Amino acid sequence: MALLGFPNPVNEIAARTVAAGVVLLTGFMFILATALDTVWLWLTIPLAYGFLARVLTGPRLSPLGQVATRVIAPRVGREKLVAGPPKRFAQAMGLAMSTAALVLHAAGWDRAALVFVGMVFVAATLESAFALCLGCKIFAVLMRLGVIPEDTCRECNDIGLRYSTAS
Repeated sequence: MALLGFPNPVNEIAARTVAAGVVLLTGFMFILATALDTVWLWLTIPLAYGFLARVLTGPRLSPLGQVATRVIAPRVGREKLVAGPPKRFAQAMGLAMSTAALVLHAAGWDRAALVFVGMVFVAATLESAFALCLGCKIFAVLMRLGVIPEDTCRECNDIGLRYSTAS
């Protein structure tokens, strides 16, 4: 098994579990940074690392991804398979936002960093609580516009393929 690469298909239950972990971390970080001191924004380091690990390797090098796929998701219910490329795109968006927060914190622009932490929190909350993946929606729009080639995600375009891989 290659170290780099993202799974396709992805268990949506595990993806939502990872998102719940991100909600907890960003919520904790936001509360501590606003109530106590912005020094707590150092937690953007493990946040950004987790997104980077998931973009490059799926759950393999992500501690949160490992807990979600091996421990929590199997106990939550039967897996629901969805296309991997949109989920990877969503993780890349999380990486971009968490890295922006980290860079802004390092530059001393903590309020701007908190805006990006808040954006990650909102996106992860929508995914974990409502199965609404903003990154997946943006991925679909970019596919329709031709920015992302159709062959990147055949299951995204052909509903028949989606159901044949999920059963």
